[in-house]
Amino acid sequence: MTEGQFVDEAVSRRKFEREVAQYRQLEDTYRRRGWFLLEATFPTVLVLFAALKVQPVPLVCAVRLDFTNYDLVPPSVTFVDPSTGTVLPMKSLGFQLLRLNGLADASPEIVTTLAQQQRLALQSLLQAHSPDEIPFLCLPGVREYHDHPAHTGDSWLLHRRSGEGSLHFILEQIWASGINPIQTINYQIQQMSFAGFQMNAAALPR
Repeated sequence: MTEGQFVDEAVSRRKFEREVAQYRQLEDTYRRRGWFLLEATFPTVLVLFAALKVQPVPLVCAVRLDFTNYDLVPPSVTFVDPSTGTVLPMKSLGFQLLRLNGLADASPEIVTTLAQQQRLALQSLLQAHSPDEIPFLCLPGVREYHDHPAHTGDSWLLHRRSGEGSLHFILEQIWASGINPIQTINYQIQQMSFAGFQMNAAALPR
């Protein structure tokens, strides 16, 4: 049995395989959005994200989803070094996952104007108490979100049948909040070191 697995492993495996099969059905579409499935061996999935709007195309991040005990508990989500699988602390990510607050009906023009005026209310979906900590994805359907003391009133069981917590749902949120809005890369010429991504605020989810 997989370490830490207390749900009938055959049940979790079957649900894991269904998630991966659904991904495979749309894999060509996902690839055109910059999603690349690197590994899918129970209980983990490893997906690499690239920002296709930028040339040359940068690899932005890799995310590992752990489906141990799925779906009595939701998947665990961590951001990792794609070459080693090492979990990355907040200071090593080099990107952000953002949402706009209070602008659900705003046009892209209004969002762009507010961004130029630095008046946007942004919510970060990546949470950590310090740059050295491992960040967690603050999103219903993610194990770390539901295990956090601040979210004890928002049980996973309230979301379990909603589609939140599925492989597609979690990857879609990461792509929409952190990958799709990327439009350029900023560089520091002095030392030729990477400085960060420039994001289009109008492309952020609300």
